[in-house]
Amino acid sequence: MTIRTLDGRRFANMVLKGAQHLSNNAKAVDALNVFPVPDGDTGTNMNLSMTSGAKEVKNHISDHIGKVASALAKGLLMGARGNSGVILSQLFRGFAKAVEGKQTITSVEFAAALEAGVATAYKAVMKPVEGTILTVAKDAAKRAVVIAKKQPDLAAVMEEVVKEAKASLQRTPDLLPVLKEVGVVDSGGQGLVYVYEGFLAELKGEAVEDLKNATVSMQELVNAEHHKSAQSHIHTDEIEFGYCTEFMVRFEEEKLREHPFSEEKFREDLSQFGDSLLVIADEELVKVHIHAEHPGEVLTYGQRYGSLFNIKIENMREQHANIVNETPQAMPNVPKQQQPYGIVTIAMGDGIAKLFESIGAHAVIEGGQTMNPSTEDIVKAIESVHAETVFVLPNNKNIIMAAEQAASVVDNRVIVVPSKTVPQGMSAILAFNPSVSVEQNEKAMVAALSQVKTGQVTFAVRDTMIDGVEIAKDDYMGIADGKIVVSEKDKLNVTKKLLNELIDDESEIVTILYGAETTEAEVKTIINYIEDAYPDVEVEAHNGAQPLYPFIFSVE
Repeated sequence: MTIRTLDGRRFANMVLKGAQHLSNNAKAVDALNVFPVPDGDTGTNMNLSMTSGAKEVKNHISDHIGKVASALAKGLLMGARGNSGVILSQLFRGFAKAVEGKQTITSVEFAAALEAGVATAYKAVMKPVEGTILTVAKDAAKRAVVIAKKQPDLAAVMEEVVKEAKASLQRTPDLLPVLKEVGVVDSGGQGLVYVYEGFLAELKGEAVEDLKNATVSMQELVNAEHHKSAQSHIHTDEIEFGYCTEFMVRFEEEKLREHPFSEEKFREDLSQFGDSLLVIADEELVKVHIHAEHPGEVLTYGQRYGSLFNIKIENMREQHANIVNETPQAMPNVPKQQQPYGIVTIAMGDGIAKLFESIGAHAVIEGGQTMNPSTEDIVKAIESVHAETVFVLPNNKNIIMAAEQAASVVDNRVIVVPSKTVPQGMSAILAFNPSVSVEQNEKAMVAALSQVKTGQVTFAVRDTMIDGVEIAKDDYMGIADGKIVVSEKDKLNVTKKLLNELIDDESEIVTILYGAETTEAEVKTIINYIEDAYPDVEVEAHNGAQPLYPFIFSVE
């Protein structure tokens, strides 16, 4: 049977099957993140994100594909977890924009919507890296556009999309050296293939259970080692343009007749003026955040579409007193009156959460290595602190994008300090000074990230070889700033060798965060070792109560 048009109900069923197929294979996607720590990874994050999107679709079933796609985009946006989940949400945000207002779509319109999703996702990433989910989505969409020109059957087009997505996935190791080195395909790309396979199953009237052998076998997927995830390359701490510029434009019909508004064109045009660009629009207004060298040019451009309001321009190169805040009195986690500053952080373990609160965090989100919080979780925490400016400390590289996405959907001014570990987060929060400006605090907190070394002890979930270190399943591993440096059966031996890698002549303080299952005797042994081997180093120990990681070390 030829399917010449796609309506909302059929698309909703595609989404539900795509989510189900991804859920059935989430562990296979996780297996591609073969950095062998017991953390929730790409499969977990994409599954939770897609599940959130599917739930929203279930609540908004309609014959109107534009409305269903909008519900999917909203659900994905608020449920997005980790880099992969955020990118997935942007793919379908662009798709939804392309079909907005349409009751049904043809194969040509479906292909164009896939391509629009790719464009949106690429723009959401500051430095897109080829050989990732972005490449797989791009190649599949390009194939869809070509096929749809001569093929009206949506099932046939989707079949070509899946075929090209799989082929692109197999090419990812040729584009990203780390994948070739470890012998795997990109995990996010594999997750997207599962979603697309589910879409195809619905169009062909198949059950997703029949797709179990449709992709690469687990033995082929996990035949490797791994160091940094590809997605870790998409972030930057450097600001190249001098003025933080924020404003809103309230659309005016007279100006829109002369300059019809397109969010994508608006974003593309603004990108020439600077970086750190964020554009959010609805039917009535558009909100802009950009770091620009000539903010006047940005405002002039925005004024083409309507009247400007809520304008804020701050010089990021010079210290100035346009925002001076008094030290707040002891603020509760949810202050009744709006405060000038608030700090939101992510922590795994009750002890670490309490430690963050004791040094100044106003809201602590439970999560981290074993469970990345969603965009919605972070949004709720930001809103709960009731502050004019909120600093967010993700404390995990895979939460940074979700934090940035949360920042884009709230009215508060939010600054994401890209901390990748708990020790970095603690170092950043200790650098915070409520008596200085936002710019000074941002600069100081970001600088503090590089002033601390992080060590972690955990166990391996599979056999592998990485950076010349042979690792056996259930071995304990010592990880220094993201790199596995030692792996053995004996936990305390691993811990001591890790400390030898972290501590040098310049080290002054070692802070120990010990885990939920770490014994007092083990903690005492490690404290004694540090005091004997490094007598000039001060040692502090706190019960972090974190799962899966017997020890986390901060070395300053």
